[in-house]
Amino acid sequence: MTEHVDVLIIGAGLSGIGAAAHLTRQLPHTSYVVLEAREVSGGTWDLFRYPGVRSDSDMYTMGYRFRPWQHEEALGSGERILEYVRDTAREYDVERRIRYSHRVVRASWDSDLALWTVEAEHDGEAVTFTAGLVWSCRGYYDYERGHEPEFAGADEFRGPIVHPQHWPADLDHTGKDVVVIGSGATAVTLVPAMAETAAHVTMLQRSPTYVMSLPQRDPFAVRAHRWLPDRLAHRVVRWKSILVTAVFYRLSRRRPETVKRMVRKQTLALLPEGYDVDTHFTPRYDPWDQRMCFVPDADLFKAVRRGDAEVVTSTIERFDADGIVLTGGRHLHADVIVTATGLTLAPFGGIEILVDGDKLDPRSSLTYRALMLSGVPNFVFTVGYTNASWTLKVDLVADFTCRLLAHMAARGYRRVVPVRDPTVAEVPLMDFTSGYVLRALDQLPHQGDREPWRLRQSYLRDRRTIRRAPLEDGVLEFS
Repeated sequence: MTEHVDVLIIGAGLSGIGAAAHLTRQLPHTSYVVLEAREVSGGTWDLFRYPGVRSDSDMYTMGYRFRPWQHEEALGSGERILEYVRDTAREYDVERRIRYSHRVVRASWDSDLALWTVEAEHDGEAVTFTAGLVWSCRGYYDYERGHEPEFAGADEFRGPIVHPQHWPADLDHTGKDVVVIGSGATAVTLVPAMAETAAHVTMLQRSPTYVMSLPQRDPFAVRAHRWLPDRLAHRVVRWKSILVTAVFYRLSRRRPETVKRMVRKQTLALLPEGYDVDTHFTPRYDPWDQRMCFVPDADLFKAVRRGDAEVVTSTIERFDADGIVLTGGRHLHADVIVTATGLTLAPFGGIEILVDGDKLDPRSSLTYRALMLSGVPNFVFTVGYTNASWTLKVDLVADFTCRLLAHMAARGYRRVVPVRDPTVAEVPLMDFTSGYVLRALDQLPHQGDREPWRLRQSYLRDRRTIRRAPLEDGVLEFS
């Protein structure tokens, strides 16, 4: 038996449930199904179970535009975000349309039928769906494995070596020495959380990352909700967050030295007098060349100040039975080692995509408005921002897709495809120097050197173009 739907959504995480809720709200008569490889919903927010897991964007923009975040914490805990996502699925009747344990392996487009055939594995058997449009909300990283570099002597270490993507439920670090390898968002979250009960936590980094403290309870948001009706307060606080983030990003790109001084000044004030900020908290790159880390109420700096945690900037020579030997000979004692060494990217979840029998090589495609692929009909994907909240892009892609579906239905179209202009030059998809991006850049599609193929990483610009630009733009071909 083959089940047919108008729209097939891949992934029941933050993006997939947001996409489905938008369809329910804007196009209630559109049939859809959500295929989820795992046994539960929530995506990232169910997968990651490490201590202290939370958002690294404020929840006033990380929450869906149509469903305000109700808690006071600005950087939401993983548990509350998961609850929020699942509550949204129940409220908008998405839950009953999710097919769990359905791992999509192949999606094949047939131009004669103007139809996708999607093959999935469920309980060891092959199941098939057909759909007018496929919407990939799978994100861009591999759920099965994180990035785990090989360390000499790792087999000699007597304690557990844990990657945050696969955190053991029974791991007890109470009263133990912990070394966390890494300096990104995961590491700066783990260190203060583990330091609450560990004997000592060391954050071992090869090079520093920009880290800034934000208040966990935004004073502006507290006052807005005290003085304004809830719906208006949500809009005001959300737009304040959007504009502050956009201004800070632009300032970082245009006046990097100014932002460097600003970050350094805050860091100096939060750490003990005489602390070597230039070694441990001053990166070699400019702000937002990589994603900036934000910590609530300076928790990382407080842990360092108390002496519960230490930051060490060095390289690893090898592991031994009792810890890690650094280049230069220093030894870090460890009972537990956490390798917060990043993600492994898997474009479109590693799904095989075929168009009229020809296998798609993502590297040969250009992204149209960073949500469709040249030459691939009736296919949309959702990938969030690197410089702002992921969900801002989720909402925009959903608005575009609903507008596109309504446009096609009104005019009797069954097929839409971005057609590439041969004069458009290819540019790497992401102008971002984070390791997880650089490691996979040669696997990703490209962007173009001009609109609408250009990826701007700007919510304010995208809000104008994605939500309002004409669909009949000479690039999208309808038939």
